[in-house]
Amino acid sequence: MIRIGIDVGGTFTDLVAVDERGRVAIAKAASTPRDPSDGLLDGLALLAAELGTDVQGLLARTERIVHGTTVATNALLERKGARVALLTTEGHRDVIEMREGLKDDRYNLRMPPPVPLVERALRLGVRERVGFDGAVRRPLDRRSLAAALARLERARVEAVAVCYLHAYRNPRHERETGRAVTRRRPGLYVSLSSEVLPQIKEYERVWTTVVNAYVGPALSRYLTSLATRLRAQGYRNEILIMQSHGGVAPIRESARLAAGAVLSGPAGGIAAGRHVARLTGRGDLVTFDMGGTSTDIALLQGGEATLTGEKTVGIARVALPALDIHTLGAGGGSIAWVDAGRILRVGPQSAGADPGPAGYGRGGTAPTVTDANLVRGLLDPGNFLGGRIRLDVAAAQRAIAPLAKALGTDALAAAEGIARVVNTNMAEGIKLVSVRRGVDPRGFTLVAFGGAAGLHVTEVARLLEIPRIIVPSVAAVLSAWGMLATDLRYELVRSHVSDVRRLTAAALRRLFASLEKEGRRRLGRFDGPIEVRRALDMRYGEQIFEITVDLAGVDLARADLLDEIAARFHRRHEELYAYSAPGQEVVIVNARVAVVGRLPVLPADEAVATGRALAPPARRRVWLGGWTEIPVYRLDALGAGHEVKGPALFESATTTVLVREDERAAVTPRGWLDIALG
Repeated sequence: MIRIGIDVGGTFTDLVAVDERGRVAIAKAASTPRDPSDGLLDGLALLAAELGTDVQGLLARTERIVHGTTVATNALLERKGARVALLTTEGHRDVIEMREGLKDDRYNLRMPPPVPLVERALRLGVRERVGFDGAVRRPLDRRSLAAALARLERARVEAVAVCYLHAYRNPRHERETGRAVTRRRPGLYVSLSSEVLPQIKEYERVWTTVVNAYVGPALSRYLTSLATRLRAQGYRNEILIMQSHGGVAPIRESARLAAGAVLSGPAGGIAAGRHVARLTGRGDLVTFDMGGTSTDIALLQGGEATLTGEKTVGIARVALPALDIHTLGAGGGSIAWVDAGRILRVGPQSAGADPGPAGYGRGGTAPTVTDANLVRGLLDPGNFLGGRIRLDVAAAQRAIAPLAKALGTDALAAAEGIARVVNTNMAEGIKLVSVRRGVDPRGFTLVAFGGAAGLHVTEVARLLEIPRIIVPSVAAVLSAWGMLATDLRYELVRSHVSDVRRLTAAALRRLFASLEKEGRRRLGRFDGPIEVRRALDMRYGEQIFEITVDLAGVDLARADLLDEIAARFHRRHEELYAYSAPGQEVVIVNARVAVVGRLPVLPADEAVATGRALAPPARRRVWLGGWTEIPVYRLDALGAGHEVKGPALFESATTTVLVREDERAAVTPRGWLDIALG
């Protein structure tokens, strides 16, 4: 049987098939932004051809499809989501616009306020009130609710977000409102804050609930359509959707909690990073995923990435647990331009999949990173995507010529400048996830993947003094491959604000038991091994922010449970901020439980042959500060144990890796490149 991972990116749709013996087949197809499922099915046809069958034959042998999608992400970033209304407690409809009273750039006096996802006319107050303790202070006013629903009906909204004060303590009024909306408008997408994010902090809860309603209809329509199209092709098993927290969930749950998929695609890369850490025994990694549109960067320590509840996507705050990923507008399709001060910039604008870089020959005229690499001879015009796309060097040169003129230089110098700028941008992105958090990246290994990473990773590593780079054999589609190494996962949270000294161990055990029961209910009939992970959001009494304290290894039955929890908090605070205050009051704010259904592990990929003679390489003239002829090796022809000293290029149908002078690439038993920098 076969498992298929699918990652829909801004430029390409990547697919990986792995069978029970670990044999891997990959395919890349152009993404189709208007309907991503078109590009997905094109990719399945290419993947099937790679395996010597057709789509129906491939899907008949497929036991699982895991899909990372950008539908929710794009709807949010491009503001193409649903027409949403917000029902909230009377007098509190402007929480989403006040934004905690802060600006993104606090010293910019001319900065216009961001336009909320819900216009003010569709933010309606309903008379009701629940207190901070969950007690009903004012019953839900039926006439007030009916009036609000009548206005929504006239406005023809596509989705409704319901967020009442303190509904995380008592969801009764929200549930009554949800039922009333459904009775009046069957089929309308309804998002309740008590189901989306039942935790304290009004601003985050309102925003996350609104985002869920805003992207939910589009994601739901896409997933329903995709399931229908795959069924028509003969697929009968479940489709699992990659979630922002690094796990997967079925289509129904993904459509219900759509905000949980706004980082669906990049999360696959982190899942791949975790699997690479397990396979190589290197737990401290920086994942470097450079695709056609963007670069995603994350830090893994001890083989695990950090979860955060403070992600901002576009203007929206999404407080659901998500992998801590830093995304840059730097990819192969990133457009180079000259600003008013004659300074060369690269990105964040991208040529995307259509028309793409000028060198694709599809009508693009803007100079991009890919065009710069093509002009420098680093890409083979006849072997891009295995020869399916013939690159046009002359078109790339024409695109760069006006840029070079604006800079007062020639096309080669401009192309080299584009590479230097984008490399510096990406190195600064890695500093954001490491140096600025007190972590020295020089002790980490850089894992490079994505179709564009191979030509840039060694220079990025040099800028950061990172001595080691790993490039997996499936680097061009590693996010899709990583999705096959994930598990079913449900993240649950519940606010319970209490000083540790006033809380009883029995009360904490009941709280965790309740969350675990809900998580197991969501797993349904899952019959595999189940793992439960617990954590607490905690702070000192006078602080206004919390940190998450992992309770792995803590026995909830121990007599000194609360003392151990407080001690863990002090230690974690010391790790993050270099100080702790053991004499101060310690407050628990939120309890968190992750219920993980372990899926079968990804089979180890087949070892490559050892003792294979190193095939004579081709040679190509490339620009590395000057024209030089260097060897070009086929990645799939290398045997385990081979070592190549740079400068050299390694090529496959889907990626190219540049090893510079004083760098050495060794081929691992899995056929991966292990690059050591001099």
